[in-house]
Amino acid sequence: MATPQLRELSHAPAELTHGRLKRLGEGIGKVVYASEHWVVKRERTPSEVVALIGIWRLLRFLERILPFGLGRELLEKPSRQLRFLRLMAQASMTLLPRAVWFTTHIRQVWRQYHFQSARGERLAREHLHGTSLVPEEVTFPSIRVEVGGWPGFLTVSKATERVEAILYDRLTTLATADRFDEFEHWLEQLLQTRQSGWRLGLFSLDAHLKNYGIVQGRVVLIDPGGLTNQLADIEEKLARELNGADPHIRLGLEPLLADHPEIAARFNARWREAVNPEVLRELWATDRPDSPTPESPAPPTAPTDSKTLANPGSKPPPG
Repeated sequence: MATPQLRELSHAPAELTHGRLKRLGEGIGKVVYASEHWVVKRERTPSEVVALIGIWRLLRFLERILPFGLGRELLEKPSRQLRFLRLMAQASMTLLPRAVWFTTHIRQVWRQYHFQSARGERLAREHLHGTSLVPEEVTFPSIRVEVGGWPGFLTVSKATERVEAILYDRLTTLATADRFDEFEHWLEQLLQTRQSGWRLGLFSLDAHLKNYGIVQGRVVLIDPGGLTNQLADIEEKLARELNGADPHIRLGLEPLLADHPEIAARFNARWREAVNPEVLRELWATDRPDSPTPESPAPPTAPTDSKTLANPGSKPPPG
């Protein structure tokens, strides 16, 4: 299957150079800046990634021991304090031996993060670009753009269509307005998007609602880091989910549906009906000549987590 080519522009969208781009969100591997209709990304340095993995482990510990949900708030609503912690951690990395930072687990998470990120980006590039399942991405001659915060500017040659809303944020707005017919509509759109990916031989192991956005009435995948074309990985994931929490809880919908157990029950039933090995194998594209080529499995590592360090579409370190 030929790799889809990105649309090439003779020059960058004008709005990228008209003023300073807003810092929109951040994840373990990227920081996202946006104009009105486009986003550009800065890849984090290796030291930033390692520092964030260490901080993530610390915050996961604090989440369990701090009262009043303070630890969870730090995890779900990153702030300048979190960025300050990252800078402090990076500074200490220059003083402490590498072995102190690269403990067995952090090294494991580091390897898994890079494996999954590289695999997901490649699969998206080969099979999703140019489809309705992801925002449009364009290329252009390199330009320098001003961005909020450090480093103040970036040199970029690629931009991605900005989503109208993160799916989780849209659902939060609808729940607050008691518009649950639309709420359930967007959850059904999510299921349809996932099944469209299965028909291409792709599955996202990280289906958190902050990894999806809304563009022109459709749900799109923002972060491809969890994509895989390995049936063994997928079946293991689905088997774990069968014995885990209800789907609406895993997706972070419990607070939004606390007063609507009937909607939660309806969604859980629909999710289990649509997301299961039988439906997956029925839709899976393994018998198609242009289906993805199987690849070597990932090294054994800790399981992934569905929370985010920031939005939009950011992804926490696995484990």
